[in-house]
Amino acid sequence: MAEYAALKHGIYCIDALYVQPRVASIYLLREGDEVAIIETGTFHSVSNVLATLGELGIVKSQVKYVIPTHVHLDHAGGASEMMRQFDAASLIIHPRGAIHMIDPQKLVSGTIAVYGEERFRQLYGSIEPIAENRIIVAEDRARFKLEERELEFFDTPGHARHHFCIYDQASNGIFTGDTFGISYAVMKPLERGLVPTTPPTQFDPQALYESIARIMSYQPDTLYLTHYGEFANPATQVDSFKRWIDAYVELCNRENPTEPQNDPAFETALGGMILDGLGAGATGSDVARVLKTDIRLNAQGLAYWWRNTQVG
Repeated sequence: MAEYAALKHGIYCIDALYVQPRVASIYLLREGDEVAIIETGTFHSVSNVLATLGELGIVKSQVKYVIPTHVHLDHAGGASEMMRQFDAASLIIHPRGAIHMIDPQKLVSGTIAVYGEERFRQLYGSIEPIAENRIIVAEDRARFKLEERELEFFDTPGHARHHFCIYDQASNGIFTGDTFGISYAVMKPLERGLVPTTPPTQFDPQALYESIARIMSYQPDTLYLTHYGEFANPATQVDSFKRWIDAYVELCNRENPTEPQNDPAFETALGGMILDGLGAGATGSDVARVLKTDIRLNAQGLAYWWRNTQVG
């Protein structure tokens, strides 16, 4: 049985089943006879996408676009397998990400260096090159159509330099990838339950401020987060989100994470700050458990940014 949720406006949130349920979203947009898939999850996610298509009565040839918001492997790791399955589709990618889809070896080898070969295969499976003639590079403000439904792509660095977001006029919503942070189910009811994500190696606080301003310039009703699901009324979280960015920078100033041997203490400090800052209800074990990996990756990314800032 497929794992997905039907949202409004012909949008479906498919569980990528990455690590555990409800961690990473894949979005399916259906307009008439044409379909776009935003985010790919990993190689292992594709079976749930195919099951969802089957339950919705969609055939493979209807998939017009496959669209990772950026090339981190929980967003783009399944791209080559999707392109193999959907042979009529084009892949739309950020200009900085195209080379990694054509030749993914650098992504693969870098990830194997971190996780090891066995764990890499468990997490991400097989990642193959995608033919250049099936790839469309989306420059800033590029627009593409599903039937008459228009999707606008715009550059949003801060989390990663190879990241775009996608505005969907039909829903007045934006598919934000990781630019506007993460909010798992246990976080959504919390006072400040939308938190920036800063894994290595391209966190840039000033760029992130500017990207959030670009997103909000569309006055969206809904954010479609990759981690995880839809987030309504984002205007209520903008000031809080900026304060999170400020707090991350202030923590780096205070803890000065320049030496690798201090990384465990910095991770502990960051985790405590995040759990405290989420507000009432965040101290339960469920919130701490679901954020454990994100806190570790955020600490690594912030330390990397800080060390490079100090060198500069």
